[in-house]
Amino acid sequence: LSKEFSSASSTTAVGTVTSRVTRNGNGVMEKDLLNHEDLAADRGMIDDIFDETYREKEGPKPPLRYVWRNIILMSLLHLGALFALTLIPSAKIQTLAWALLCFLVSALGITAGSHRLWSHRSYKASLPLRIFLTIANSMAFQNDIYEWVRDHRVHHKFSETDADPHNAMRGFFFSHIGWLLVRKHPDVIEKGQKLDLSDIKADKVVMFQRRYYKPSVVLLCFTLPTVVPWYFWDESIIISFFIPAILRYAIGLNATWLVNSAAHMFGNRPYDQNINPRENPLVSLGALGEGFHNYHHTFPYDYSTSEFGWRFNLTTAFIDFMCLLGLASDRKKVSKEVILARKMRTGDGSHKSG
Repeated sequence: LSKEFSSASSTTAVGTVTSRVTRNGNGVMEKDLLNHEDLAADRGMIDDIFDETYREKEGPKPPLRYVWRNIILMSLLHLGALFALTLIPSAKIQTLAWALLCFLVSALGITAGSHRLWSHRSYKASLPLRIFLTIANSMAFQNDIYEWVRDHRVHHKFSETDADPHNAMRGFFFSHIGWLLVRKHPDVIEKGQKLDLSDIKADKVVMFQRRYYKPSVVLLCFTLPTVVPWYFWDESIIISFFIPAILRYAIGLNATWLVNSAAHMFGNRPYDQNINPRENPLVSLGALGEGFHNYHHTFPYDYSTSEFGWRFNLTTAFIDFMCLLGLASDRKKVSKEVILARKMRTGDGSHKSG
């Protein structure tokens, strides 16, 4: 691993790569992998690298077991969001601006927080930044950081298999929301229990959130977004609840879910045509930069999840700004040479025209 330095802070450029042939089901694919010892030492984990040794169990699939609580709550949430749309013309401009701010903050709690920082260890964050991202994560209400990280690392390590929590091979609906409405496949639970999550358990901020997650969600996802417009600019309590809380929450969920569904089905594959994830700029726009998914699954350790910097990638801009303020450091970045070599060898050729 070599070091490159930017004006913001040091950025680790990934240039040491080994190549080997791996298998994913019946498909054969090449993987560019860092020297795993270097990677483990640098990030403290390697459990987001695809495990080519996994094989799905033969025989019939386990029956679906519905989680009716989730089905009912998700149905009510989306009905509430549809009702909230009818209230937008009656809302004050400050309320709409507040709802947008809540959306951006909560989204960063997922993208810059539970995803790029805690799941992939692609950069380091100071205590004040970790506290902010934890607060933002509770506002997002997408499971606590510990659980989010566990499921996401399993998703990368066993992508598009029975051990993937939102396996896109089971269809758009399942990978988008259906996976939350049924019990997890036994392989997801089994593999999740075997992950090394010692780095997450050692983070006192994360474990504090896990301990008090439910009250933090009530306060930050629903109460705070509702009370601010009602108290500070005399917005009606109905509009204050349904737009900044319910509608904002529903949009945030679906923006994240589109990374699991649309970005695994629609788009090109300039980095690795042998894996399912795609490049989807529209998803990136809604998910603050998380739609460059073929790149991300090829190079999960890159803090930017893209080779294009700030383009459709507000999260990368946020992390860079945090580095400028001295609140973040050690951003991991794949070198241009490694990216080009990978495109030439395993890409679908779309990089030549785009």
